[in-house]
Amino acid sequence: MDQEKYNLLSQIQSPADLRKLSVEQLPEVCQELRQDIIDEVSVNPGHFASSLGVVEITVALHYVFNTPEDRIVWDVGHQAYGHKILTGRREEFATNRKLGGLHPFPTPVESEYDTFICGHASNSISAALGMAVAAKKIGDSQRHVVAVIGDGAMSGGLAFEGINNVSSTPNDLLIILNDNDMSIDHAVGGMEKYLLNLDTNATYNRLRFKASRWLYDKGYLNEDRRKGLIRLNNAIKSAISHQQNIFEGMNIRYFGPFDGHDVKEVVRLLSQLKDMKGPKLLHLHTVKGKGYKPAEKAATVWHAPGKFDPETGKRLVDDSCGKPPKFQDVFGDTLLELAEQNPKIVGVTPAMPTGCSMITMMRQMPDRVFDVGIAEGHAVTFSGGMAKDGLQPFCNIYSSFAQRAYDNIIHDLALLNLPVVLCLDRAGIVGEDGATHHGAFDMPALRPIPNLTIASPMDGKELRRLMFTAQKPGMGTFVIRYPRGRCHDTDWKCDLEEVAVGTGRCIRKGQGLAVLTIGPVGYDVEAAIQESGLDVAHYDMRFLKPLDEALLKEVADNYSTLITVEDGSREGGMGSAVLEWMNDHGYTPAVYRLGMPDHFVEHGSVDQLKHICGFDKESIMKLIKELKKE
Repeated sequence: MDQEKYNLLSQIQSPADLRKLSVEQLPEVCQELRQDIIDEVSVNPGHFASSLGVVEITVALHYVFNTPEDRIVWDVGHQAYGHKILTGRREEFATNRKLGGLHPFPTPVESEYDTFICGHASNSISAALGMAVAAKKIGDSQRHVVAVIGDGAMSGGLAFEGINNVSSTPNDLLIILNDNDMSIDHAVGGMEKYLLNLDTNATYNRLRFKASRWLYDKGYLNEDRRKGLIRLNNAIKSAISHQQNIFEGMNIRYFGPFDGHDVKEVVRLLSQLKDMKGPKLLHLHTVKGKGYKPAEKAATVWHAPGKFDPETGKRLVDDSCGKPPKFQDVFGDTLLELAEQNPKIVGVTPAMPTGCSMITMMRQMPDRVFDVGIAEGHAVTFSGGMAKDGLQPFCNIYSSFAQRAYDNIIHDLALLNLPVVLCLDRAGIVGEDGATHHGAFDMPALRPIPNLTIASPMDGKELRRLMFTAQKPGMGTFVIRYPRGRCHDTDWKCDLEEVAVGTGRCIRKGQGLAVLTIGPVGYDVEAAIQESGLDVAHYDMRFLKPLDEALLKEVADNYSTLITVEDGSREGGMGSAVLEWMNDHGYTPAVYRLGMPDHFVEHGSVDQLKHICGFDKESIMKLIKELKKE
């Protein structure tokens, strides 16, 4: 690190070093920290705008609280780069998201400063409340617990479940609401600001606490009356600040909104709230991408921008000319095409219209696409409600996030076999985002559920055909899974034709050995067979449920040895389904299953991880050669 460029930051090896500085030095620390994030992420891509937006909050938290003894629970790791740099990982930060390097998101496996896992959204309040209660139960009265949650994550149902429990469980939790969706509403006037400041003043709160203790002792104040007073207090503040908030009636003291980019003010607020008894929420307004103009102007694009020139802000995007499209783009274009033909089609996405390319339909038909926020369970049930009364929803959720809607898929779709097309994007290995984001479990999780049709296309043409098939009348609940990344076909825009449900296809015949695949991993198998030069059969299953029983009978009757390959968990996936069918029908071929292992897969490039998991082209070819020798 350039010591001259990072005069203060270079002296900080841990938050203890940060706390040696004066408050007056903290704006400079923030400036240097923000620049370091810009410099690092420009050459080693990752999540960008969110981390820039919480620089001041991050510095203030580690300055005021005695971390790691005090617990900071981050909600979603997108915002935690500054946290990592300040907590002893500055020199290693160049390895962030790389194989064997720093994890993409905070995890206690990596650092004692990372108090909880935070790959998915909305869990911080629940986890932090658990820690706050634990501190009380074990008698650690000195430990402070802080949950940092964004306005987007606050839309998740789990966040509201946590808040509800915070309001009814004795605790001293501090919730920081990082609100980056809008600017500060209006200038706060003299009396208004005075009253808001008074509410966070240490002397005021000491007197308030002493008064409440005296009232308790005299029998004038009980728990119900205390909660009533808090509700009254919040209501008065709402009237003063011209704001309504959901915390008024939940016995959670509310403070804000304040400017989250004024580090000295945030330090003052945290210092005043630190030892205040009972649950409280500090509402801070921030700007995503703060301090880097291109990111401030287009926060969505700069959420994860890839490599870029830090001086000019020019993104160094790979030339896609002549390359096949991404699966998500085939989905987006095809959905619009289908929606133009079928007026019943609507789109539903939990906060990822750009990521899944539903933005294509949203731009043309804004009244037929619903972004429901970070609320996967709601997205599924909302889709079910629309389907029940005559619409044809396409609900697109990343595979890993769909885990959060498992009950909704069973209870609110499958039981009634409602016509919802559930498109699971980012299925299989996703790469640098690591274990929290790999779409490993959708096939084994969904396979046992009655009424579901589950399919996975090998290429863009197949995705189009499956989407066309899924929206036909009488198809019921239809699941289509596909990976992150590009298709293998440049001529993907084929005619829309129906695919017979539960049918696979023979790609090539062979002798003795057959490979069964599902999804785009079939292309790796094709390359492996061709490079081996051996006479090996290959079948694309296409459907996990229902299985193509005629295909399986053909395979069982003609081949003594089988390999199954899937980009998903080996435990309970397509290979397991094939084994079950063979056993149930009295066949005993030797079956070798390739897929993701029975442990969480680390982060790295997709190619690296497929090799580690043993189902890349080289691994497949090696197994083919070994089996053909026998």
